Amino acid sequence: MASHRRPKQPSRARVTVLTSAAAAAVALSAQAANAAPGEKPSKNEVKSRVDKLYEEAEQATEKFNGAKEKQEKLQKQISALQDSVARGQDELNALRDGIGSMATAQYRSGGLDPSLQLFLSSDPDSYLDKASTLDQLSSQQVETLKKIQAKQRELAQERAEASGKLKDLAATRTELGQKKKEVQAKLAAAQKLLNSLTAAEKAALAAEQDRASRSSSERVDLGDDTSATGRAAAAFAAAKTKIGTPYVYGATGPSSYDCSGLTSWAYAQAGVSIPRTSESQATIGTKIYSTSQLQVGDLVFFFNDLHHVGLYAGNGQILHAPRTGTVVRYESMSTIGGPFMFGVRV
Repeated sequence: MASHRRPKQPSRARVTVLTSAAAAAVALSAQAANAAPGEKPSKNEVKSRVDKLYEEAEQATEKFNGAKEKQEKLQKQISALQDSVARGQDELNALRDGIGSMATAQYRSGGLDPSLQLFLSSDPDSYLDKASTLDQLSSQQVETLKKIQAKQRELAQERAEASGKLKDLAATRTELGQKKKEVQAKLAAAQKLLNSLTAAEKAALAAEQDRASRSSSERVDLGDDTSATGRAAAAFAAAKTKIGTPYVYGATGPSSYDCSGLTSWAYAQAGVSIPRTSESQATIGTKIYSTSQLQVGDLVFFFNDLHHVGLYAGNGQILHAPRTGTVVRYESMSTIGGPFMFGVRV
């Protein structure tokens, strides 16, 4: 049996990504300009700027997640196409071997049929187009030649499709690198601002964060909302087991999550596959625009570009992975920092 070897993939071109260090420096300079010359920003001003940078980092994170998801899909599609091309080439070779056997048999019996000789020395596509020659072939030969023609066209189409997807993959890798750099630049700028604080100011901010980040042992007043049912209830129960787990951009668990990483992981535990990014998750299920109609386990989306998502927890609370520097926790919908857009019942 012929082995199905994949054609060797083109070597990966080195991906050139845009540096964002200069952009980060400009952003920091603009922020510093808000303070009076020689005046150090206050703790609250630093916190406000850091929060803004974290929000921008989360926006870039969801774009990064989308590019990563597209890259993974393209890689699977390319692999499947290459496997199909390898199998198709083996089938084509076997068909050609069959024609060759016919030619050998005819030659040994006293001569090679002129029509078969013509085929063996030319492109079967152009040969089969000459309908006048078909009556010189046996029905078996005609059938074999038509199969060869169909297989050649199929392989040409699959190779063209694979080539196009390889180009898409290269562009997606470039985008992925750019978004990763953008996220890292935002986080680095935020850290630089935090490093400008005194030890006492850092401690005060840390204390505020500790109060905001509730541990799994702390009770949150979710009211008497018991509306979660079925898989939504299972997804919410899974998410609750991750309270206190740190936020890490691009993470999907089990030891860290970003916002859409948590929601996609939670629903996966309930046996439901939902898209990876918040923007894509917003396109599934039934949209709910009234907070009074939300049920526990519904997906809830914030900000105009839908870059943040969590799970509705009842009593105006959500369970989510907020941003860098925080952990999975309950939080009031009124303190997210961006407007509630709508919910989605999966």
